[in-house]
Amino acid sequence: MSKLPRLTGLELVSALKKAGFEIARQKGSHVQMRKFMPDGRKAAFPVPVHTGRILKTGTQKGILRLAGISTDELIDLLK
Repeated sequence: MSKLPRLTGLELVSALKKAGFEIARQKGSHVQMRKFMPDGRKAAFPVPVHTGRILKTGTQKGILRLAGISTDELIDLLK
């Protein structure tokens, strides 16, 4: 397992878009991302997008867990 890259909220939103997620809405500095999964469930969660600020590790791990994306898959999406 690779080390979790430190990302801003905007970089994480960009990677999630490549994974098939879409922006459902935005209110202030939080972007609501969503995706309809193949098993019929809907994954939806907010991503904080504060300009120039790196996401905290726990926040980033939580978002990736809700999205069902591993650290290695995230690194591939960033390329």
